[in-house]
Amino acid sequence: MESDPQDGWLLRLSGDWTISAGLPGIEPVERTLDQPVVPARLHIDASGVGRWDSALVRFVMATLEAAAQRDIQVETTGLPEGARRLVEMALAVPERAGARRVASKASFLESVGLAALNTASGGHAAVTFLGECALMFVRFLTGRATFRRVDLWLAIQQCGAEALPIVTIISLLVGLILAFVGAVQLEQFGAEIYVADLVGIAMTREMAAIMTGIALAGRTGAAFAANIGTMQGNEEIDALQTLGISAMDFLVLPRMLALMLMMPLLTIYADAVGILGGWLVGVGMLDISSTAYLQETQAGVGLTNVAIGVAKGTVFGAVVAFAGCLRGLQCGRNAAAVGQAATSAVVTGIVWIIALDAVFAILTNILGI
Repeated sequence: MESDPQDGWLLRLSGDWTISAGLPGIEPVERTLDQPVVPARLHIDASGVGRWDSALVRFVMATLEAAAQRDIQVETTGLPEGARRLVEMALAVPERAGARRVASKASFLESVGLAALNTASGGHAAVTFLGECALMFVRFLTGRATFRRVDLWLAIQQCGAEALPIVTIISLLVGLILAFVGAVQLEQFGAEIYVADLVGIAMTREMAAIMTGIALAGRTGAAFAANIGTMQGNEEIDALQTLGISAMDFLVLPRMLALMLMMPLLTIYADAVGILGGWLVGVGMLDISSTAYLQETQAGVGLTNVAIGVAKGTVFGAVVAFAGCLRGLQCGRNAAAVGQAATSAVVTGIVWIIALDAVFAILTNILGI
């Protein structure tokens, strides 16, 4: 590099600039530009360059970036015609946001502030989507919602019949576990018969609705998010809006109706399977007769417990569909975003299910039921 106080710096390049010949570093140029007295212009002379490929373009781009950081103008007319046009094309395309990692690490307060802003933004999006869902149900009840009945029946099949195997396995195992845990303690007092009350009340009031909701959050909620997210990436949702069709009515309504209709039935089914699991332990290990076990279950489990569980199941079904559709509509337009939307839908659905179950527990305690 040569210095000319009148015309600026002159950077002479010579030889072969190819990847196979080795990539030169930009450090000597940066050290020269960091000198106390630096002219405001830098000329690149590549008249002595022989063969070249992307190595030359990469070096020139790094030189341009280093000069821009020091407010130095760079003249690239001395480059070969092909290299100069490649550099111009690279400069003409704006860099995508987030494509370059920030070198400096954010401070603790900055991280807290960004997390607070993201939380507020997410809460605002959820409340907005909740309002759109309310308007959607108003349109449905007044007969103005636009959706295909076949989509509703398909969603019912996916949320109902196809979910029976996983609900059966989980509910049976939960019933077995509750019976085993109860038997260990109740055997100390000779009260093995009350295993039937423990399993029956726990399944109908709490575990059936919670475990079914969590299973569907991982199975159906993720599927909703991935399905809608893929449509978002393929611009199918934009096409619906162009045709004047509401995405809320066409995509969200059938899925939410299907889960709200199927979750109560799945909850009742999970109640029965869980009680069956407790019966297997009671009859097979605790020497309780089938008649005594079923009579004790009938006496301990009232319609109030069943109704509370069914009400929870309905709400949890709406929550799972809400989370899946929300994350799907918020999905980006690439494959990675679809995976992130599915994961976020599962996490959001499970967290909301647990939080709402705590709210139900407080309300039932206050009401004394």
